[in-house]
Amino acid sequence: MCRDESWIIKGIYILFITFLLPSVVCAAEAPVWVEATGEALMGEIETQKEVRERARREARNQAVEKAVGVFIRSHTLVSNAQVADDLIYAAVRGKIKSERTVSAGWDEKERNLYRVKIKALIEPVYPEKGEGLSVKLSLSRTDLKEGEDVKIFYSVSEDAYVYIFSIAADGSVTLLLPNVNTADNFTRAGKAYQFPQGDSRIRLTAMFLPNHQGTFAEERIKIVATRKKEPLLSLGFKEGVFQVYDAKSTGMISDLTRRLNQIEPADWAESTVVYTLKR
Repeated sequence: MCRDESWIIKGIYILFITFLLPSVVCAAEAPVWVEATGEALMGEIETQKEVRERARREARNQAVEKAVGVFIRSHTLVSNAQVADDLIYAAVRGKIKSERTVSAGWDEKERNLYRVKIKALIEPVYPEKGEGLSVKLSLSRTDLKEGEDVKIFYSVSEDAYVYIFSIAADGSVTLLLPNVNTADNFTRAGKAYQFPQGDSRIRLTAMFLPNHQGTFAEERIKIVATRKKEPLLSLGFKEGVFQVYDAKSTGMISDLTRRLNQIEPADWAESTVVYTLKR
């Protein structure tokens, strides 16, 4: 939305993440049974035992990956298309508790191909963040009246790439940085940054959505930092310089959690800051 050459972010909840109720977390933590198949083609110097073991490892890896997808989907559905504030579901791994062989054998047509199908009970494991990359986040003000501008200040402990998000009261998520005007999101360790920059045409203005009832709202900003440049999100629809993700779609959340899940916990960090908006 463009007004007088300035971009204005409207929304009650400028946030990326919200807390889940304890019952939600418990529901998603239950181990799950999944079936998966692994295959291995015998090489010239391999034994049959080595091929069978390789196929089983592949089946186990597939089972864990499938179970992690179940954990993420369960969270996405029960949390009404919002992600937990501490991103535990983005860091979830899987551990095999029990395993059964459904079928196993050499392919009838391709005699060098061994295939095994297993059924495995996978439990979620949430690694400790421990030492590693960290990010600091603050706002110019935490108590705002409608129409007032807000600036975002951030820094990282190591060179990193930062992604700044907001989410409106209708549940839609906006990727603030990177954006069309500022594609470079590389951040130097220990250096203080602000968004928008002082010479930017972008303004972040606290405004209620048109249909909001009431005189008070909480808003949040979420930042995610990664050591390497990561394609965290597929493209949403474009609104001015920003990518926006419709609240009715869970694709954005699934993409984000899936990709963060593939990054070691020490290689990414996040932070949230909350402020209030009053009429």
